[in-house]
Amino acid sequence: MMALGGFLPWLYTHVGTLSGAIGGGLWVFYAGLLALAGGLLPAGRWRTVIVAQSLLCGVVAVGLPVWQVVRMLSWVGFQGWMPGPGLVLSAFGGVLCLLAARQLLALAPAEPVATD
Repeated sequence: MMALGGFLPWLYTHVGTLSGAIGGGLWVFYAGLLALAGGLLPAGRWRTVIVAQSLLCGVVAVGLPVWQVVRMLSWVGFQGWMPGPGLVLSAFGGVLCLLAARQLLALAPAEPVATD
């Protein structure tokens, strides 16, 4: 979701669309690829690395869209713009990364199997 959301339009304005690829969307795309790489690692041995990677990707993917919305609200308020699908997909992908990190932290490690 983050990789796709980085290239879709982030803002719709009366003048035209603002693509995510020219701004923070490129960083969200990079974070999405890093999150995909973390999702492919085996969770047993690399659990700490995966949690750190998920937290980093989630903060980037939530932080940049929130910053974009706050910046637009401070410039023009609620008039003249509307969030695009890229902004929503990027933020939602970041929330999912943060939820995955929380679930991995709450996961109890497996007990070793005793062989007789």
